[in-house]
Amino acid sequence: MPAPLPSSEPAKKKSGLIPQKWKSAIIVPGVFLGIMVILQIIATFGSSAKVVAWGGIHPRQVNSLLDILTAPFIHGSWGHLLANAVPFLIFGFLLMVNGAKQFIAVTVVVWLVSGIGVWLLAGSNSVTVGASGIVFGWLAYLVVHGVFLRDFGKIALGVVLLLIWGGMFWGVLPKDPNISWQAHLFGAIGGVLAAWLVAKADGPRQPKQSKELPAY
Repeated sequence: MPAPLPSSEPAKKKSGLIPQKWKSAIIVPGVFLGIMVILQIIATFGSSAKVVAWGGIHPRQVNSLLDILTAPFIHGSWGHLLANAVPFLIFGFLLMVNGAKQFIAVTVVVWLVSGIGVWLLAGSNSVTVGASGIVFGWLAYLVVHGVFLRDFGKIALGVVLLLIWGGMFWGVLPKDPNISWQAHLFGAIGGVLAAWLVAKADGPRQPKQSKELPAY
């Protein structure tokens, strides 16, 4: 039998220096941040007060429940946005690297728990905006997820993040009336809750022991 001729089609090579998974992990939080920047530009050239009032959370007002979905995209100033931007991108990237499903699940839990906490407990006549609740939730998730999974690599990552950004957790205390400790506290609670749920769903599963018949 003659040997088969080699294929004339060149072997496909992976293009680019950055893995596709990393590209997605960069793009997704980048898109979220891009929306925040666009809204801040609109607020700058329009009326910041109107944008905040339109999309911010008004505590215990039923018609403001949907604002739980919009409030993290809106910021009171460029300084407010910039303070959230760097940790938002870093934590979002680290979360997205683990997969889109996990990113979506964790973000939904954090987003809702933080927003509902603000809606229930924020001061009367206040309006709460900003992505810091999401940032706190993502950080809390990344810090404790490895503990729930008993994964040394993830625990080590959590320790590093805690050493760098652990001071943020002082933001869960009611110190500054202009800072929403409710968003920070309930965001962190949402992150811990999400870590527990994800670990429960995706944790190591012990293989079932097969029952063997005794040998005679």
